Amino acid sequence: MPAVLAAAGVLLVAGCSSGGGGEGLPTPSWAGSTPAGASASAEAVAPAQGSVKVLRTVAQGLKSPWGLAVLPDGAGLLVSDRDDGTISKVDEKTGKITELGTVSGVAAAGEGGLLGIALSPGFASDHMIYAYFTSASDNRIVRMLWDAGKPAGEQLGAPDTVFKGIPKGFIHNGGRIAFGPDGMLYAGTGESGRRGLAQDRKSLGGKILRLTPEGDPAPGNPFPGSPVYTYGHRNVQGLAWDDKQRLFASEFGQDTWDELNAVKPGGDYGWPNAEGRSSDPKYVNPIAQWHTDDASPSGIAYVNGVIWMAGLKGQRLWRIPLKGTTAAAAPQAFLTGEYGRLRTVVAAGDDKLWLVTSNTDGRGRPKAGDDRILELQVT
Repeated sequence: MPAVLAAAGVLLVAGCSSGGGGEGLPTPSWAGSTPAGASASAEAVAPAQGSVKVLRTVAQGLKSPWGLAVLPDGAGLLVSDRDDGTISKVDEKTGKITELGTVSGVAAAGEGGLLGIALSPGFASDHMIYAYFTSASDNRIVRMLWDAGKPAGEQLGAPDTVFKGIPKGFIHNGGRIAFGPDGMLYAGTGESGRRGLAQDRKSLGGKILRLTPEGDPAPGNPFPGSPVYTYGHRNVQGLAWDDKQRLFASEFGQDTWDELNAVKPGGDYGWPNAEGRSSDPKYVNPIAQWHTDDASPSGIAYVNGVIWMAGLKGQRLWRIPLKGTTAAAAPQAFLTGEYGRLRTVVAAGDDKLWLVTSNTDGRGRPKAGDDRILELQVT
């Protein structure tokens, strides 16, 4: 494998998922197996090599930014503040930041707080914003009415709890939410540091959940009456769909392997019995894996046959070209160390991405005005 990576020009350095330090060797694995029932034989293959160009800094001076939602018709970006529990609007042309309001009930501590946000599928008419946050008792998903006609700081309605009871912890709270092409709400959760929850299908920790917009278990879920879509995860913080409506997810490892997974409904992804690729056929293997010092993956996005993955302690943006639900070539690293910790990446239309840094999350080394939103052009 090192010879393949050298030929592909890939260099991996720095990053960790559980807070440890150290510089890792450039030894990731990338060739993965196709989940049962999927076929990559007739799939188009993304180019093995790509490029990243930073077009501009859209906004900076953000504090503990975490989730990002793109408003329709170029109306701006919404960004969540993990520690202060606020949601703000960023004018994508001028960079002006306007606070919508504070989400009541957020109890930020450690990795918990106000995490992922998403717009309702009917946002154009209902103006509802969904948010995943850590409360005093659990992690939960709420929705709020946004009234842009009210004064800044007072535009968010009271949170309506859609789903609750997700285990919370000082670490591993998951937090990414997204509406899929099927109109259902998906949520990545963590096992809150209690490893056994990941394999317990009755627990909501260490899972990918699939819900209706009202918070009920979605029709067609693999376990009748359950919101659980997949299990055996350590800490899922990235969700993205390709152009054939197939779901991919990123996951923090412990000391050995971080993962990018193609999501198979009902699949067991192994944690804590397996970290990274396993020889046990009952576990779904990742399509790519990295040493934890090289990634610590949070958000992911899909653009033109490629998954882009933001790395926290890895401090880089990974490009993973796809052939169906397999990695078509070795991942390629970009922006290594240039902007510090990278938290969230979102498709911005055509061949562009929005990228959010995360240097004020308690583990970075922030400078004044450090955390920002960047606009990237990618191939």
